[in-house]
Amino acid sequence: MMKSLIIVESPAKTRTINKYLGAEFKVASSMGHIKDLPRDALGVDVTDNFKPKYVVIPDRRKILKELKEFALKMDNIYLATDPDREGEAISWHLSHELNARQIYRLTFNEITKPAILEALKHPGKIDNNKVDAQQARRILDRLVGYLISPILNKNVQKGLSAGRVQSVAVRLICEREQEIEAFVPEEYWSITAKLQKETKEVFNAKLEKIDAKKIKIPNKETSEQILTELKGKEFIVDKVIKKDKQQNPVPPFITSTLQQEAARKLNFKAKKTMLVAQQLYEGLDVGEESPVGIITYMRTDAVRVSTEAQTQAREYIKKEFGSQYLPLKPPQYKSKKSAQEAHEAIRPTSVFRKPDEIKEYLTPDQYRLYKLIWTRFIASQMTAALLEVTRVEILVENKFLFVATGTVVKFDGFMAVYTEGKDEEEEKEDILPQLKEKERLILLELIPKQHWTQPPPRYTEATLVKALEEKGIGRPSTYAAIISTIQERNYVRLEEKKFFLTELGKLVTQLLIKSFPDILDVGFTAQLEDKLDKIEEGEVNWIDVLQNFYIPFKNSLSKAQEEMRNVKKEQEKVTSILCEKCHKPMVVKIGKHGKFLACSGFPNCRNIKNIELKENGEIQVKQVEETEILCDKCHKPMIIKEGRYGKFLACSGYPKCKNLKSLEKKEEKPPVITETKCEKCGANMLLREGKYGKFLACSNYPKCKFTQSVSSGLLCPTGCGGELTRKRSKKGFFYGCSNYPKCEFATWGNPVETKCPECGYMVVEKKSKSGLKILACTRKGCNYEEDVSTDFADYKRR
Repeated sequence: MMKSLIIVESPAKTRTINKYLGAEFKVASSMGHIKDLPRDALGVDVTDNFKPKYVVIPDRRKILKELKEFALKMDNIYLATDPDREGEAISWHLSHELNARQIYRLTFNEITKPAILEALKHPGKIDNNKVDAQQARRILDRLVGYLISPILNKNVQKGLSAGRVQSVAVRLICEREQEIEAFVPEEYWSITAKLQKETKEVFNAKLEKIDAKKIKIPNKETSEQILTELKGKEFIVDKVIKKDKQQNPVPPFITSTLQQEAARKLNFKAKKTMLVAQQLYEGLDVGEESPVGIITYMRTDAVRVSTEAQTQAREYIKKEFGSQYLPLKPPQYKSKKSAQEAHEAIRPTSVFRKPDEIKEYLTPDQYRLYKLIWTRFIASQMTAALLEVTRVEILVENKFLFVATGTVVKFDGFMAVYTEGKDEEEEKEDILPQLKEKERLILLELIPKQHWTQPPPRYTEATLVKALEEKGIGRPSTYAAIISTIQERNYVRLEEKKFFLTELGKLVTQLLIKSFPDILDVGFTAQLEDKLDKIEEGEVNWIDVLQNFYIPFKNSLSKAQEEMRNVKKEQEKVTSILCEKCHKPMVVKIGKHGKFLACSGFPNCRNIKNIELKENGEIQVKQVEETEILCDKCHKPMIIKEGRYGKFLACSGYPKCKNLKSLEKKEEKPPVITETKCEKCGANMLLREGKYGKFLACSNYPKCKFTQSVSSGLLCPTGCGGELTRKRSKKGFFYGCSNYPKCEFATWGNPVETKCPECGYMVVEKKSKSGLKILACTRKGCNYEEDVSTDFADYKRR
């Protein structure tokens, strides 16, 4: 008979933990946060010590009711939510709602049988300091978001938002854009000598000094003068300097470094990295011991590794690589001051669970991320690499010094397993031949090359995460959410893996800096994060922190509306350009995609024009590109316009005619012959692509007009033997059984390969009533749902 209830955050964990415990335990999921501040109100009483008003999240009411029913039947309740501030807050809310006498807190860094059983032996209590730190952060974010965003919406544009951390992240990108715009490139030249030994080996050396002074070649003329002097001269090896250099392994991953390295090596966005890591942590089927969590907790800023894990790693390294790859003592890495040392670094729960041995059980993304974590951890426990760095100095007439460098790996050490990725590509060094002092070299070619100094590079996801961490903005668990939010708000856009500031992002940042200088200040934001850490450590009172923040913030709020209105007026000026429809002056307006001209006669006249801003600030109207294509509705000429997704055709009769067309004609792909036979005439079916996606059509068309949907490759969950195919109705796309009408199974959601962790039935991805992306079971009577709308950062429901 069940006597104890264990509550975790995610349904995926329930299946994993259930396997390790006996029949006396019931494991249930809270599906993340069960309570939060209300969405339709501030929810914070600023006159009463910032008392928060928590409400049960609508999507969690049914779950909470079930948890209360379970709790009434149990002797003990264990709250096993994640071991961080958010997890502590969830446990705190659950403890108040369940109102049971015997409530214990369980914490563990990995979901394995030994870790779970050990945690049950030493249950603890809810850490109120952690709860206070979470409440303080949540209230700070609510005050900033709910009190500044309405001002932006009213004075700038609807749909905008400000955030205590997200706005500072946009400011970093804005400042980098300003540096790039202000940068003036300078010309310089380099000279490289292509040299050859008598034994025919060829290598390159660069001119470094003239008359013992470091060279600077400013232009082509200077370069040509040097080339003239070098012509016909002898190149003699002056010095060959060899030095041994030790390269130490990097520490195991923490959240931020995992996000950076996954971006560099796997091309994963921060959000995707955290989603896949969550799956690896919560438990997967990887053979006989399944399900099991195969990595430790993935939201951590500590590089500490347990003694047991280090012992296991040393045993593996000695066996697989030999004792020369094993350091005398296990390496000890130092975490930053603010790190929570109770957590471990991100590592595999067992080093003997090799990536290639469990590859068949993992999705491609899970395998690639697990392999990255596994190799990084193994390398972190190995010996340093020994490199031989060679520098060859070549003299020409005791005046010109050319230098060639090269590196040889004498002992690979940890590099046998892993090397860290780089944010920027570095010049590759040549492999140098064996050279001796006084050796004469044959000059094959002198290569002059023009260069220009480069502005600072734009941020990528990896370098932005690195900058946020270095400056103390946000915390590891929030980086992915920050990056997603600033893109969703159209403050920045990601192109070719680099962040570009939009006109809207620039304007909002300017407004916020002027009205709320403290909130947009990098140092101030970092200090707040430090104070949140001190609340968690019990060093400061959370209400005092909020009070010290709110008093100056309130004063800024009272001035902000007028200041923003004035700045907007400066930006939105009346021009001398007249509307060609009503002849009233056109006004510069700011929209989601930048500045444009709108008629001052709005709303009676809705004429707008795209504009370009010249360097001197002069406004130039983009000329309308007319085409010979006629509108198929009103027969007026179509014109080319530009929108969010590029250029398109629009009727020149707008707004009376609102007909739009795609500008680019898609190249018709030739149909692919398949082995599927037509059900009517027996001919082979062709795979074609139409308006609503791919479909199968008979190759005897037009004699036979039979068509059918393309199978999803997934079997119908009813067991009828049919396959699910994508179909279209008046309400949109859905998936139905190919055996229809014999089998009437259908679902609006997108089927996924994941099976329901509670009943094993088919799971689909769809939207909840509140608009969140969720995974839901399709079996009637099964209530399994899992929120996958966020990256499992601070809030699974926000």
